[in-house]
Amino acid sequence: MAVRAEGTPCWADAMFPDLEAAKSFYGDVLGWTFGESAEEYGNYTQAYADGRAVAAVVPPMPGQEGPAAWCLYLASPDAAATAAKIRDNGGETLMDPMQVGEFGTMLLARDPAGVVFGVWQAGSHEGFEAHGVPGTFCWAEVFTREPGKSDAFFSAVFPYSMVKMEDEHVDFRLYNIGDETVMGRMRMGDDFPPEVPSHVNVYFTVADCDAAVAKATERGAVLRFGPMSMPFGRFAALTDPQGAAFSVIDVHTTEGEMPKMSPVS
Repeated sequence: MAVRAEGTPCWADAMFPDLEAAKSFYGDVLGWTFGESAEEYGNYTQAYADGRAVAAVVPPMPGQEGPAAWCLYLASPDAAATAAKIRDNGGETLMDPMQVGEFGTMLLARDPAGVVFGVWQAGSHEGFEAHGVPGTFCWAEVFTREPGKSDAFFSAVFPYSMVKMEDEHVDFRLYNIGDETVMGRMRMGDDFPPEVPSHVNVYFTVADCDAAVAKATERGAVLRFGPMSMPFGRFAALTDPQGAAFSVIDVHTTEGEMPKMSPVS
């Protein structure tokens, strides 16, 4: 597998106070199986879809306890150089570049609007091993209360160009690398409770959105939005039983025409 272009989403993981409960929930909802916990790396545990690595779960380290949340990692050829660009453009590094054995180098950061994300410089672990099948990462959107700050930051740190949706009621943009769209950005409006911070929302592919929602809510998840069919698929937003937000999408069930987009100068 070729190393991904700089700024491309390449991995996702989440910290859960109850690791076994998280494994049981996502195993049921997304069909994941799990590898052995790596004790030397804080019991980091990879999740697999059809035998291919697609995400990871980990318990909090002492002193790092907090709400469960998914973290999206963006590819970088040089994590130290990316960390410098993050700081130079008004962001902050929450965890400075740290080598993870032979697997690669990671860092955690926050943009000026409060969006937390990761950066991954691949070593032997190049990231997602599968796409486009149930249980795999499909899409991500930056949800931000200060879109101007987030747009300026991400396009300065990574080689993104932007296009915007031609809809006066929705402030939505796509982040592109060349001709490839890698991520979306949505302005958070009044429909988001004030206690919900700016964040990155990750989408996982499912074969049937409604069935996945039914299974998730049966297992204690809270349905936040949907299911709803759009031109890109039928999706729903959920919060898992430990409070981590995520979305599921069936990309084969579509409805309507794709929205018109125009370049951002």
